[in-house]
Amino acid sequence: MSDVRVYSTKNCQYCRILKAFLDRKKIKYENIDVGENIDAAKEMVELSGQYGVPVTVADGKTIIGFDIPTLNEIFGSKREDDGILDVIIIGGGPAGMTAAMYCSRKTLNTMIITENIGGQALESWSVENYMGFKVISGSDLMQKFEEQIRTQDMIIELDSVNSLKEDGNEFTVSTESGSEFRTKALIITSGVRPKWLGLEKEERYIGRGISICSTCDGPLFRDKIVTIVGGGNYALTTAIEMSRIAKEVNLIVRSKIRADEIYVSQYMDKENITTYTNYVISELSGNDFLDSITIEERDSGDKKTLKTDGLFLAIGHQTNTQFLDGFLDKNDKGEIIIDINGNTSRNGVFAAGDVTSVKGKQIIIASGDGAKAALSAYEYLMSM
Repeated sequence: MSDVRVYSTKNCQYCRILKAFLDRKKIKYENIDVGENIDAAKEMVELSGQYGVPVTVADGKTIIGFDIPTLNEIFGSKREDDGILDVIIIGGGPAGMTAAMYCSRKTLNTMIITENIGGQALESWSVENYMGFKVISGSDLMQKFEEQIRTQDMIIELDSVNSLKEDGNEFTVSTESGSEFRTKALIITSGVRPKWLGLEKEERYIGRGISICSTCDGPLFRDKIVTIVGGGNYALTTAIEMSRIAKEVNLIVRSKIRADEIYVSQYMDKENITTYTNYVISELSGNDFLDSITIEERDSGDKKTLKTDGLFLAIGHQTNTQFLDGFLDKNDKGEIIIDINGNTSRNGVFAAGDVTSVKGKQIIIASGDGAKAALSAYEYLMSM
């Protein structure tokens, strides 16, 4: 196929896996960094109507995001596998990649099925508490994870799981692209997905001013006015990093800032961040693109209208367990209940990382629990 262009930014995880998808299909393409090239960014927005990456143009057709069904339709059909695998790992974040490394080193026939490689860790502008690195971006750390697992003999399937089924001592995993894979054991490390505000018009402005990935889309808002909503570590690190890119930054905090002191001190030093504490966003406005928001003081009800070109959501996450549909026991937060070794309520199914009931949601904890789940899966398979 001729004339394939990919509009991307340097730290966008979906951009990277899109390019990996094209490389695997041996599709030649031109990569255009819209974080560095302002004219190219304008061209991308005109083509797609989106302030979000990646955008792919293939023989005149525009594809927005990492749209698996459309990509498979254009560049190749679904992948089929006639054999049964030892273990399938659902999710490609720190827990999933660590589990895959341990499974592969135990010579298990291993597959990872994931929408992206890196998971929530990719959202982190700066990681300062992972042993071995004084400071590293989440994207760079996950790239090192990825480089290591790609040295192993395993299958990495870029897809989304929509259902699981057990048949005797086997499990069938069905994906959004229509593929089905059989396995003797499962390790679920599907992580979490961002929460939304739940406002009218919110869906309309996704990619047209609203973003859930500042590391992906942040460079597109250079010298513009942006707003971050949230009060935790992710919100503050996003505000800090966007203060270096954007002209002005608004930070909307529902109650009070609940971030680590190290981030609070950095945030306090930024002169172009204006903070609205005890406010919520009550309305979104704009024509084709978001251009302003209304915020409301929670106690008095007083309202303010703020001009903004971009709105980055950092209000927390919810578990990625929608494909389970009663398959495993979960707690009242929707997290998979596990024991200290990663065992779930179903024999042969293990879990690790942020999708589980483990309290600490940290990269290093997810990685360790991924290793434990893999070792438990290996012990289970050896006992069959």
